[in-house]
Amino acid sequence: MPNADKLSAVAEITEQFTNSSAAVITEYRGLTVKQVTQLRRALGKDTTYAVVKNTLTKRAAADAGLTIDDSLFTGPTAIAFVGGDPVEAAKGLRDFAKTNPMLVIKAGVLDGKLLSAAEMAKIADLESREVLLSKLAGALKALPTRAAGLFQAPLSQMARLAKALEEKKPAEAAADPAEAAAEAEVPTEAAPEVPAEPAE
Repeated sequence: MPNADKLSAVAEITEQFTNSSAAVITEYRGLTVKQVTQLRRALGKDTTYAVVKNTLTKRAAADAGLTIDDSLFTGPTAIAFVGGDPVEAAKGLRDFAKTNPMLVIKAGVLDGKLLSAAEMAKIADLESREVLLSKLAGALKALPTRAAGLFQAPLSQMARLAKALEEKKPAEAAADPAEAAAEAEVPTEAAPEVPAEPAE
């Protein structure tokens, strides 16, 4: 490959590393052209699955400011450059690898940090961004309803208490009218005591 073409290829891979939300390094040894095409379809339009040359990719990774172990660039290498949700891409690669064991997920890069194959598997187990957003939307939608319930509960309890007191008052008065009347009377001044007559 002429030098100008190599430089162009390195620049292109560097740009993909820089502009992607994540990158997954794989070995595709033994996969047919048809299987690679199926994988590209499974990953969707937001992820580019590119077969790369190891020496050029090492240089591109360095140019992008990434520290990637050279041992990951051995054998036939292809990289999934993720433009969308890294969780969705990780799930797609994991699911494809289950039915096509010739695809080996070696490592990944997320936010400039190198992740092992085991860490990529953990990312694949997470819920996708869309699922998390829909759960968040559901929780936010439920908040006003819950808040309204909390504000209404004390008011309805107070209304029930007031009604119960109202009903209790006439019931008590009807039960003992003499007592109610006695309580209602204003006490009069006590009469002065008359001294007892002396005994004869």
